[in-house]
Amino acid sequence: MKLVILDRDGVINADSDAFIKSVDEWVALPGSLAAIARLNRAGVAVHVATNQSGLRRGLFSLDDLDAMHRKLRDELAVVGGEIASIQYCPHGPDDGCDCRKPRPGLYRRIAAEAGVDLAGVPVIGDSLRDLEAAAAVGARPILVRTGKGARTLAAGGLPAGTMVYDDLAAAVDGLLGRTTEKTAGAC
Repeated sequence: MKLVILDRDGVINADSDAFIKSVDEWVALPGSLAAIARLNRAGVAVHVATNQSGLRRGLFSLDDLDAMHRKLRDELAVVGGEIASIQYCPHGPDDGCDCRKPRPGLYRRIAAEAGVDLAGVPVIGDSLRDLEAAAAVGARPILVRTGKGARTLAAGGLPAGTMVYDDLAAAVDGLLGRTTEKTAGAC
Protein backbone atom coordinates (compact mmCIF):
# COMPACT_ATOMS: atom_id res chain seq x y z
CA MET A 1 0.00 0.00 0.00
CA LYS A 2 1.74 3.13 -1.27
CA LEU A 3 -1.01 5.63 -0.62
CA VAL A 4 -4.39 6.24 0.94
CA ILE A 5 -6.95 8.83 -0.11
CA LEU A 6 -9.07 10.50 2.55
CA ASP A 7 -12.11 12.72 2.39
CA ARG A 8 -11.72 15.74 4.67
CA ASP A 9 -14.96 16.84 6.38
CA GLY A 10 -16.40 14.05 8.49
CA VAL A 11 -13.28 11.88 8.22
CA ILE A 12 -10.39 14.06 9.40
CA ASN A 13 -12.33 16.94 10.94
CA ALA A 14 -15.81 17.49 12.31
CA ASP A 15 -18.43 18.12 9.64
CA SER A 16 -21.44 20.41 9.55
CA ASP A 17 -24.50 20.48 7.31
CA ALA A 18 -23.91 24.26 7.31
CA PHE A 19 -20.36 23.71 5.92
CA ILE A 20 -16.99 24.24 7.59
CA LYS A 21 -16.42 27.89 6.68
CA SER A 22 -13.48 29.12 8.75
CA VAL A 23 -10.29 28.05 10.42
CA ASP A 24 -12.09 28.31 13.78
CA GLU A 25 -14.76 25.86 12.60
CA TRP A 26 -12.13 23.39 11.40
CA VAL A 27 -11.67 20.97 14.33
CA ALA A 28 -9.89 17.64 13.98
CA LEU A 29 -11.84 14.57 15.03
CA PRO A 30 -10.36 12.70 18.01
CA GLY A 31 -7.63 10.32 16.87
CA SER A 32 -7.71 11.33 13.20
CA LEU A 33 -4.38 13.16 13.11
CA ALA A 34 -2.60 10.40 15.02
CA ALA A 35 -4.08 7.88 12.55
CA ILE A 36 -2.63 9.81 9.60
CA ALA A 37 0.74 9.93 11.34
CA ARG A 38 0.59 6.13 11.81
CA LEU A 39 0.03 5.71 8.09
CA ASN A 40 3.00 7.98 7.36
CA ARG A 41 5.24 6.01 9.74
CA ALA A 42 4.22 2.85 7.86
CA GLY A 43 5.45 4.45 4.63
CA VAL A 44 2.02 5.39 3.29
CA ALA A 45 1.47 8.71 1.55
CA VAL A 46 -1.83 10.31 2.53
CA HIS A 47 -3.75 12.40 0.01
CA VAL A 48 -6.95 14.33 0.64
CA ALA A 49 -9.77 14.69 -1.91
CA THR A 50 -12.54 17.02 -0.82
CA ASN A 51 -15.59 18.68 -2.33
CA GLN A 52 -15.61 22.32 -1.25
CA SER A 53 -18.69 23.80 -2.89
CA GLY A 54 -18.79 26.43 -0.15
CA LEU A 55 -16.32 28.31 -2.35
CA ARG A 56 -18.81 28.41 -5.24
CA ARG A 57 -21.64 29.26 -2.87
CA GLY A 58 -19.68 32.21 -1.46
CA LEU A 59 -19.67 30.81 2.08
CA PHE A 60 -15.91 31.15 2.42
CA SER A 61 -12.97 32.36 0.36
CA LEU A 62 -9.96 30.59 -1.06
CA ASP A 63 -7.92 32.32 1.66
CA ASP A 64 -10.22 30.74 4.27
CA LEU A 65 -9.80 27.31 2.67
CA ASP A 66 -6.02 27.74 2.56
CA ALA A 67 -6.06 28.70 6.26
CA MET A 68 -8.04 25.55 7.12
CA HIS A 69 -5.55 23.42 5.20
CA ARG A 70 -2.61 25.16 6.90
CA LYS A 71 -4.21 24.36 10.25
CA LEU A 72 -4.61 20.72 9.20
CA ARG A 73 -0.96 20.51 8.13
CA ASP A 74 0.30 22.37 11.23
CA GLU A 75 -1.66 20.23 13.70
CA LEU A 76 -0.64 17.09 11.84
CA ALA A 77 3.04 18.06 11.96
CA VAL A 78 2.82 18.26 15.76
CA VAL A 79 2.00 14.54 15.89
CA GLY A 80 4.56 13.62 13.24
CA GLY A 81 2.33 13.34 10.20
CA GLU A 82 1.96 14.98 6.82
CA ILE A 83 -0.40 15.21 3.89
CA ALA A 84 1.14 14.55 0.47
CA SER A 85 -1.49 16.62 -1.34
CA ILE A 86 -4.89 18.18 -0.89
CA GLN A 87 -7.08 18.18 -3.98
CA TYR A 88 -10.37 20.03 -3.80
CA CYS A 89 -13.33 20.68 -6.04
CA PRO A 90 -14.52 24.30 -5.77
CA HIS A 91 -17.61 23.72 -7.90
CA GLY A 92 -21.27 23.52 -7.00
CA PRO A 93 -23.45 20.44 -7.41
CA ASP A 94 -24.91 21.67 -10.72
CA ASP A 95 -21.68 22.84 -12.37
CA GLY A 96 -21.11 19.58 -14.26
CA CYS A 97 -17.40 19.34 -13.52
CA ASP A 98 -15.44 16.09 -13.47
CA CYS A 99 -13.83 16.79 -10.10
CA ARG A 100 -16.90 16.90 -7.84
CA LYS A 101 -17.38 13.54 -6.18
CA PRO A 102 -19.07 11.16 -7.04
CA ARG A 103 -17.20 11.86 -10.28
CA PRO A 104 -13.61 10.57 -10.07
CA GLY A 105 -11.66 13.62 -11.26
CA LEU A 106 -10.04 14.40 -7.90
CA TYR A 107 -8.89 10.80 -7.54
CA ARG A 108 -7.51 10.78 -11.07
CA ARG A 109 -5.61 13.98 -10.29
CA ILE A 110 -4.04 12.27 -7.26
CA ALA A 111 -3.15 9.20 -9.34
CA ALA A 112 -1.46 11.36 -11.97
CA GLU A 113 0.44 13.38 -9.35
CA ALA A 114 1.58 10.27 -7.47
CA GLY A 115 2.24 8.24 -10.61
CA VAL A 116 0.14 5.29 -9.45
CA ASP A 117 -2.75 3.16 -10.58
CA LEU A 118 -5.62 3.47 -8.09
CA ALA A 119 -6.69 -0.18 -8.37
CA GLY A 120 -7.11 -1.40 -4.80
CA VAL A 121 -5.98 1.87 -3.22
CA PRO A 122 -7.93 2.50 0.01
CA VAL A 123 -10.27 5.51 -0.16
CA ILE A 124 -11.82 6.48 3.17
CA GLY A 125 -14.92 8.63 3.22
CA ASP A 126 -18.15 9.31 5.09
CA SER A 127 -20.52 9.76 2.15
CA LEU A 128 -21.79 7.61 -0.67
CA ARG A 129 -20.27 9.99 -3.23
CA ASP A 130 -16.77 9.34 -1.78
CA LEU A 131 -17.30 5.61 -2.16
CA GLU A 132 -18.84 5.85 -5.63
CA ALA A 133 -15.87 7.86 -6.89
CA ALA A 134 -13.54 5.25 -5.40
CA ALA A 135 -15.40 2.43 -7.13
CA ALA A 136 -15.28 4.35 -10.43
CA VAL A 137 -11.46 4.20 -10.44
CA GLY A 138 -11.17 0.66 -9.06
CA ALA A 139 -10.07 1.84 -5.62
CA ARG A 140 -11.13 0.13 -2.38
CA PRO A 141 -14.03 2.03 -0.74
CA ILE A 142 -14.00 2.32 3.04
CA LEU A 143 -16.77 4.03 5.01
CA VAL A 144 -16.33 5.58 8.45
CA ARG A 145 -19.33 6.19 10.68
CA THR A 146 -18.15 9.67 11.65
CA GLY A 147 -19.48 12.77 9.90
CA LYS A 148 -22.29 11.67 7.60
CA GLY A 149 -21.11 8.05 7.71
CA ALA A 150 -23.82 6.66 9.99
CA ARG A 151 -26.50 8.19 7.75
CA THR A 152 -24.73 6.86 4.66
CA LEU A 153 -24.60 3.36 6.13
CA ALA A 154 -28.28 3.48 7.15
CA ALA A 155 -29.30 4.58 3.64
CA GLY A 156 -27.58 1.55 2.10
CA GLY A 157 -26.55 1.16 -1.51
CA LEU A 158 -22.82 1.03 -0.77
CA PRO A 159 -20.49 -0.20 -3.52
CA ALA A 160 -19.69 -3.90 -3.36
CA GLY A 161 -16.91 -4.75 -0.95
CA THR A 162 -17.14 -1.55 1.08
CA MET A 163 -15.62 -1.97 4.52
CA VAL A 164 -17.09 0.00 7.43
CA TYR A 165 -15.24 1.27 10.51
CA ASP A 166 -16.21 3.48 13.42
CA ASP A 167 -13.70 6.21 12.58
CA LEU A 168 -10.45 6.97 10.79
CA ALA A 169 -8.33 5.54 13.61
CA ALA A 170 -10.15 2.19 13.42
CA ALA A 171 -9.90 2.16 9.60
CA VAL A 172 -6.15 2.80 9.78
CA ASP A 173 -5.78 0.05 12.37
CA GLY A 174 -7.57 -2.27 9.95
CA LEU A 175 -5.39 -1.21 7.02
CA LEU A 176 -2.22 -1.72 9.04
CA GLY A 177 -3.39 -5.13 10.27
CA ARG A 178 -3.74 -4.06 13.88
CA THR A 179 -7.34 -5.14 14.27
CA THR A 180 -9.83 -7.47 12.71
CA GLU A 181 -12.82 -5.43 13.88
CA LYS A 182 -14.41 -4.43 10.64
CA THR A 183 -17.82 -4.91 9.17
CA ALA A 184 -18.52 -5.55 5.52
CA GLY A 185 -20.89 -2.94 4.17
CA ALA A 186 -24.22 -3.96 2.75
CA CYS A 187 -24.41 -3.99 -1.01
